[in-house]
Amino acid sequence: MRVTPDHSRIVRMAPYPRRNDRRKITAMPFQKASWRNFRRMQDMTVAAAVLIYAGAVLHAFDRLPGPTALIVQRTLVWPGIFLLLSMGVPLVLGAVRRPLARYVWMSFKAGFGQTAGSVVTGVALLMGAALFMYWQIAGAANGGRYPAGVFSGYGAGIGILAAQALLVRVLERHPEVKREIEAEP
Repeated sequence: MRVTPDHSRIVRMAPYPRRNDRRKITAMPFQKASWRNFRRMQDMTVAAAVLIYAGAVLHAFDRLPGPTALIVQRTLVWPGIFLLLSMGVPLVLGAVRRPLARYVWMSFKAGFGQTAGSVVTGVALLMGAALFMYWQIAGAANGGRYPAGVFSGYGAGIGILAAQALLVRVLERHPEVKREIEAEP
């Protein structure tokens, strides 16, 4: 990558490009390193939560008693409904979207996803929820209560995380937020 006199960047797209293969890419001015880290952390949190949930669902199919239709209903159908509701409601209703957007902005200002400590804390919370799901599955496999609520709760949690990740994109387009990100030291 090299910088041209007008301070834009030219990125070579192949390991051995010809002169005609260069493409000009300009950096967006409001994407400071801490904002990119924050946005990336929001995305990675959603991805990690989805992967943890997928592992728990596979584990549930292997361990839970009952017909497959019951397991599908309790681990995929109802949690999917809760996921869609908890993701859709904050994005559609302004009375919910504004406080959640404010929370996302305060999380950025507080440094979430920008330090090793906050990343470790986020991973620890996700792992704690995962361990709770696996513990509930193990209890049901041994004749305990069926863990329908834990799957629906985790699905709703993934929905809220996804709404937050989407609100990050909305926030970075807002003129006042954009100015503050640009003015960041």
